[in-house]
Amino acid sequence: MKRQLSKALESWVANGFRSIGQIIITPLQDGGYELRHAEDAGRSDLAVHTEPEAARALSFFDDANTYRPLKTAPTLRHGWSLVLKNAGELRLALDHFYPAMTALWLSQSEGALRAVPLRETLNRQTGMYAATKRLLDDEGQQLVANACALSNCEKRILWEFAAGTPLSLIEERKRSLQDGLKTEGSKAIPLICHEACNILVAACRETVKSRERAQAASQPETSSHH
Repeated sequence: MKRQLSKALESWVANGFRSIGQIIITPLQDGGYELRHAEDAGRSDLAVHTEPEAARALSFFDDANTYRPLKTAPTLRHGWSLVLKNAGELRLALDHFYPAMTALWLSQSEGALRAVPLRETLNRQTGMYAATKRLLDDEGQQLVANACALSNCEKRILWEFAAGTPLSLIEERKRSLQDGLKTEGSKAIPLICHEACNILVAACRETVKSRERAQAASQPETSSHH
């Protein structure tokens, strides 16, 4: 898979794919690649790194040195350039910045990726997360629209709310693989969401629990007589 992915990346870049998430990819004369934050495109004062592993540390914290629990949040730090020798190093670096995203795009391109409806994901939950099965449709649709907005996560959603029930409140761009970061004539490798993440599942649980706590609090207490 790794060799296959490196080859796919090489061919994508050769075919005009020049960005992924907040990162621009520039092919170099010697067959290598340079990565930098898209908003640092014209800067010449960047801290230069040459090891793909540097991407790991660069992905951990935002500009204010706040930890980034979600790698696909639009909060990637600025001020760096990562110079890589070949497609293998490019694959490694991108996997640190955006774990599994290039592999998912390859699967999607080959028609091999199945999107899992939110209800299906929630119905599989057990233990403390089993409560998510009691999520109501309207509160669930609203939660997805808020939690998964592009301002929180740059991934594009492929899944439906339930089989045959689309997401009704999420912004239109969130469901399109076509846009994303584009400069003239270049294409973006989309960040793909084919199944609800743990962060969303936890938010579904909290939504259900909050509603149930509020309902319990508003019930008149029944006094027991002996």
